[in-house]
Amino acid sequence: MNPTVDFYFNKAEKWQEEIRQLRTIVLDCHLTEELKWGCPCYTFEKKNIVLIHVFKEYCALLFFKGALMKDPDGILIQQTEQVQAARQIRFTSLKETEELAPILKTYIFAAIEVEESGQKVELKKTTEYAVPEEFQSELTENPALKTAFESLTPGRQRAYLLHFSAPKQSKTRESRVAKCIPQILEGKGLNDEQMR
Repeated sequence: MNPTVDFYFNKAEKWQEEIRQLRTIVLDCHLTEELKWGCPCYTFEKKNIVLIHVFKEYCALLFFKGALMKDPDGILIQQTEQVQAARQIRFTSLKETEELAPILKTYIFAAIEVEESGQKVELKKTTEYAVPEEFQSELTENPALKTAFESLTPGRQRAYLLHFSAPKQSKTRESRVAKCIPQILEGKGLNDEQMR
């Protein structure tokens, strides 16, 4: 156990018992406990294997390369359709974590094997994402916007494209595009302002 991570297990108002049980299970698999992204992250030879995180409706183990793992028990969940590599196993009770303990260890050791094998998840390229017509027309009309957008990192480009594509109504997409243009022109990502 890494003392710098203890606060995470003490602060949780909900799922406290469940995540403490998950911590015990994961540490029993001889992984190194670290704090990354504000969550307990477990590594093998400095490679991320699994992390524990909590949500309102559930707590979960997140396997970084879960998309490459076999899922004989059908318990790995893709958090959203945009998540390409990671997969979760979700819990809503202490009983579930206790009953699944032997299976969880099997999955953790499988995740270590995937990491040791050097396999990588083939990520969708930014050019494969659809550009909503509302944004495309702005790019066509405004060369400075097109240049600024193309100068962003692929991850920032994807974040904008997903953000712009999400609404069903064209009016909402137009509004999102208009709101983000100044940020793109400044070379900032979608969430850069929120991180300050």
